[in-house]
Amino acid sequence: MAGDGLLYRVYERRLSKELESFDLPQHLGVIVDGNRRWAKAAGESTAQGHRAGAAKIVEFLSWCEDLGIPLVTVWMLSTDNLRRPPKELVALYEIITSTIEQITDAGYCVRLTGSADSLPEEMREGIARLQQETSPEARLTVNVAIGYGGREEIVHAVRELVRDLGAQGKGIEEIAEGISVGAIAEHLYTRGQPDPDLIIRTSGEQRLSGFLLWQSVHSEYWFCETYWPGFRRIDLLRALRDYCRRERRYGA
Repeated sequence: MAGDGLLYRVYERRLSKELESFDLPQHLGVIVDGNRRWAKAAGESTAQGHRAGAAKIVEFLSWCEDLGIPLVTVWMLSTDNLRRPPKELVALYEIITSTIEQITDAGYCVRLTGSADSLPEEMREGIARLQQETSPEARLTVNVAIGYGGREEIVHAVRELVRDLGAQGKGIEEIAEGISVGAIAEHLYTRGQPDPDLIIRTSGEQRLSGFLLWQSVHSEYWFCETYWPGFRRIDLLRALRDYCRRERRYGA
C-alpha cells in the first residue's frame, strides 16, 4: 500500500539521519546467504536465486558507497560451495564473473580474496583481467571472496611465511621464531587492510562458517532472518545503527 511505502521512506530517512553522528565501519564484511531458499520460496530456479543475489550485491555496494564505507568484503563462493552439483557451479561461475564485471563497471576497486587455484581457468583469467582494470583510487574497495575458506587462508598464509623465511636462509629455529601474529597477518589475503569492524549474515543462520576467521577476532556481528535477495537498504541501516550503539572494548 502507498501508506506503507511512505512510512518505510520516513523510517529510512530517520535512520540515515541518526547515523550521521556516528563513526561507521571502515571495513564491512557480508555473508550473502539464502539465495537458494529465496528461490524455492518464490517458486524460481536455483540459478535465478543466485542471479537475484548477485543483483543485490551490486545494489548493496552502492548503498555502502553512499554511506562512505571504504572497504567491503563479500563472500560469494566458499570452499565448501565447491562441492555443489556441477550444473549449479557452472551457473554460479558465470553469475559471479558477470557480477565482478558489474562491480568494476561501477568504478569500484576489486580485489580477489580466496584461492584462484580452485576456480576454472577461464574464470581465473577473467577475474585477473577485471582486477587490472580497476582503480586503486576508487572510493570503495571490494574484496570478492571466491573459493574462500578461513582455515585454508590461514594455512596458505603460514606456508607463504615459512617459504619467505626459508628463502632468507633461516634455520628451523629462526623460522619458528619468525612466525608471529603480525607476520602471519602480512601474508593473509587481506594484508594491508584493516580487519572488519562489522560482519553481516543474512538468512537467519547465526554462525561465521569460517568467514575471515583470523581477521574477525574483534569484529561485531549482525544476523538477520531475511534471505539475501530480499535484503533492503533499511536492513543495512539497522545493522549499522546497532553496531554504532555497541561499546567496543577489544578485550580491555
